[in-house]
Amino acid sequence: MLLFSALIDSAMSLDFIYNQGRFSLYILTVGHVVLIPVLAFAVIVVGVSTSSSDEVANSELTTSHEEKEALTDERMPEARAQEIVALFDRQMREKTHYLDPELTLSKLSRKLGIPAKQISAAVNQIHQKNISKLINEYRIDHALQALTKSEDSITQIFMNSGFQTKSNFNREFSRVTGMTPSDYRKQHRQI
Repeated sequence: MLLFSALIDSAMSLDFIYNQGRFSLYILTVGHVVLIPVLAFAVIVVGVSTSSSDEVANSELTTSHEEKEALTDERMPEARAQEIVALFDRQMREKTHYLDPELTLSKLSRKLGIPAKQISAAVNQIHQKNISKLINEYRIDHALQALTKSEDSITQIFMNSGFQTKSNFNREFSRVTGMTPSDYRKQHRQI
């Protein structure tokens, strides 16, 4: 189709060079009469092949979804889950990875040398919460120490604790402690 379009363009150019464009209307008309049915046929063929490949993909997707559900139903052995969570906890406390605002499950997986799915499953199984909530709890513990022992502003504290936004910090702080950071600071001031 591209070659045919190039042929039409070439014919038009030659017509303008040698005949001052006298036949350009005819060249363009013949070109479109041939090209439009070919394009329509191509669209129909692509549409039919796409819908049949979508049906195949949907059936494969359903199968893989069912397989995932079957895998989720199988629990990790308790000892293995405890081992992963202990390693996770040790890394969080000793290396303070939670202070990294860019920390993701895949980064954590690389640091621990354990597949991300296993870390997530172990945390869910042992703590009955997702990994984000657990990491945010480490961050809140860090913020609690800073609120009672430093004069830093709350904004500085939430940023130093690994949170990226104040709204997320306030929401998680309230979820963990049941109060706002400023109320906590007033009640637990040690300076």
